[in-house]
Amino acid sequence: MRWNLSLRGRVMPIDAVEAWANAILGLGVSAALVAALRAIGLWDAPALVVSILFFVASLTRAYALRRLFRWWEGRA
Repeated sequence: MRWNLSLRGRVMPIDAVEAWANAILGLGVSAALVAALRAIGLWDAPALVVSILFFVASLTRAYALRRLFRWWEGRA
């Protein structure tokens, strides 16, 4: 069963909520990863290394969030 989230009287499909959550969490993860890379001195690493780290972080975040939302949706 699909469900919706009501915000200030407006109904938002759960897919939209998931997309917003993914974008907002993505900003947080990205900022944290930049801070961590600078702290350990890897910010000046080759672009490919930094890109791979961001790719892995993004893929992991998106997968975990998708699993969370599918679990949450199954409970409704």
